[in-house]
Amino acid sequence: MDPIPVLRDLVAANSVNPALVPGAPGEAAAAEVALAAMTAAGLDVVVEEAAPGRPNVIGVLEGRSEGPAVMFCGHLDTVGVEGMSDPFTPRVANGRLYGRGAQDMKSGVAAMIAAAGTLARSWTRGRLIVAAVADEEHASLGAQALVRTWKADAGIVTEPTGLAMATAHKGFAWLELETRGRAAHGSRPEEGRDAIAHMGRVLVALEAHDRALRAGPRSGLQGTGSLHASIISGGRELSSYPDRCRLQMERRTVTGETDARVESEIQALLHRLGGEDPAFEGLVRLVVARPAYEIDPSHRLCLALGAAIARAGRPGAPVGASFWTDAAILADAGIPSVLFGPGGAGLHSTEEYVVLDDVMTCRDVLVETVRALVASERL
Repeated sequence: MDPIPVLRDLVAANSVNPALVPGAPGEAAAAEVALAAMTAAGLDVVVEEAAPGRPNVIGVLEGRSEGPAVMFCGHLDTVGVEGMSDPFTPRVANGRLYGRGAQDMKSGVAAMIAAAGTLARSWTRGRLIVAAVADEEHASLGAQALVRTWKADAGIVTEPTGLAMATAHKGFAWLELETRGRAAHGSRPEEGRDAIAHMGRVLVALEAHDRALRAGPRSGLQGTGSLHASIISGGRELSSYPDRCRLQMERRTVTGETDARVESEIQALLHRLGGEDPAFEGLVRLVVARPAYEIDPSHRLCLALGAAIARAGRPGAPVGASFWTDAAILADAGIPSVLFGPGGAGLHSTEEYVVLDDVMTCRDVLVETVRALVASERL
């Protein structure tokens, strides 16, 4: 089955995540494309809502005899398109397909559906589950809903890895910090306290903490933790001292860095600043956290995928991914998983593309890997 027409149709479907961009349509249009493609591929397909208006599309190949169950998983949602020109018009140039979601990760979704279509022609044993899910770019509502009812012995998440096998990835935590001041007229400094200036001290301390994290010991293929300031707001008018300043930040984590540890790090930082200045008042709140993930590279899944990648002429050795993925949710539900998908560039940027030859190779490697896995007595 050719994945490129499916990829074109997926990119043409606006599936910007409404949790990231208020008013965005979400995954419904892309889900219709996935539904049609899975049906054409010969899968039995169901649509399940992860949340109101946020569909998961799940296709199944059921063999006549028992055998291992393998899951492909990819997300349908994308980030926003501000600054892009014609983001939903797929454009091919120099062997690349451009458009929002082309790399992250509609190419992986197209490749896994096409792989299932190829496998469907001779499927006799075991079970293949092909899941196109919602909301990975925000809170992973889709993957969480998926694993409540769908189980497998192994999973491949087709995130963009440049045709490398990623056996580990980082986690993340989103936090909100607030500094509190005292509102006053700008002409009366003795009455006011500047919450924005106090947040400046926090930013300096966070920058130093980030440098220390990145200079620390590496955690296997995951590397080191890091952090960055994401969104800041504060103040009411030019002539007034600001009584509030709010910072939203992200902390990237490695194995062993729990959400409780991350929150306590920032609390300690604020406590230190308060000790240096009794007028300083800062608070922190953990908003969302997702764990880092790793799988033993000697797992049967990794060996089968690595061998198939090597036979395709690519390095089959395991690598780490810097981004978080739904693989951690699958693994937490008892589905050991790896990452494998096409290459390209421009994740979350204003020019995003995928390499078309990589999409074809991804399909072929997925087919070979699944055939090897279902031929096994157990995983």
